[in-house]
Amino acid sequence: MTAPDTPSSAASRLDWGRIRLFAMDVDGILTDGTVCISSDGSEAKTFSILDGLGLVRLREAGITVAWISGRASGATTRRAEELRIAHLIQGRKDKITALTELMAELGLQPREVCYMGDDDIDAPAIEHAGIGVSVPTAMPAARTAADYITTLPAGRGAVREICDLILAARSPETTASDTRA
Repeated sequence: MTAPDTPSSAASRLDWGRIRLFAMDVDGILTDGTVCISSDGSEAKTFSILDGLGLVRLREAGITVAWISGRASGATTRRAEELRIAHLIQGRKDKITALTELMAELGLQPREVCYMGDDDIDAPAIEHAGIGVSVPTAMPAARTAADYITTLPAGRGAVREICDLILAARSPETTASDTRA
């Protein structure tokens, strides 16, 4: 993993330490972008336990987590409930508007926000956030807008990588007692 203050990251340790809201897309960030739909119409997604524990640790450290998805999904709702995600916004393709509304509700400035996305509709939110993040398999607009590209893939620890960077910048040690991920 690349440390937050290395030349490959446009964000410094100080920038990571300011983060109070970690908002992200769901499909292609928390998942590998694959959606399984059965003939009966039921949907399944695969979420990483590694990412889940990272999000639990952020919550325990007092950092707000939000999921902003362009499509509504029962699987996303269920996983958000399990992880006690504070803000779940579904069916919003205008990610920048959803993000700025949430920031206003929480009284946050862009420098206090990290946004992670992988597609063209995420690029404005990635650019607006104090730290914009994407994944190696993201669409070009999202990668170009990002300050940081994860080394781990989407749905396989990329979110955890960012959680760990945020926590490391806030405190030299990261601990969590709740392992329900």
